[in-house]
Amino acid sequence: MKTYIALLRGINVGGHKKILMKDLRALFERIGYSEVASYIQSGNMVFSSESDTEHDKRISEAIEEAYGWDVPVLVKTSDEIKAILDECPFPKEKKESAYFMLLFKQPVKEDIERLKTFQFQDEEFVLSPKCIYFYSAVDPGKSKLNNNFFEKKLKVTATTRNFRTLQKLVELSD
Repeated sequence: MKTYIALLRGINVGGHKKILMKDLRALFERIGYSEVASYIQSGNMVFSSESDTEHDKRISEAIEEAYGWDVPVLVKTSDEIKAILDECPFPKEKKESAYFMLLFKQPVKEDIERLKTFQFQDEEFVLSPKCIYFYSAVDPGKSKLNNNFFEKKLKVTATTRNFRTLQKLVELSD
């Protein structure tokens, strides 16, 4: 049995695609997962499975069937999330306030190069093949460099979590 972390993009944000976590946990159990736990209301799930393939597709299809919504799902292991946290290029004080935009696939080289031309005062980002590390000295809610900006520029789906959330998901999965 292996433990996984599922990050659901865009549920319970701004009153859209609202799913109660108890209902989401029950859905995970109905589709065969065990040791299911959720963390906060934004679609962070930890679960165990004997299978090691296509969890993202399976979860997304179950949500679409139950709710009628297309919800992108990114599934990682605890070690993969630990590596993303460990590879954060920011110093500790920035890292603990940083946001991690996890990419569903690696962007193409041309889009990566074009992205390097964007710079905004008090906002920093570093792009890796699996994650955009983002730090803002201003309120992240007012930031120009947000999840939608990066998705549009890179033509890749991403889901964003802060340092504390990813750290807590790793703890729950260990």
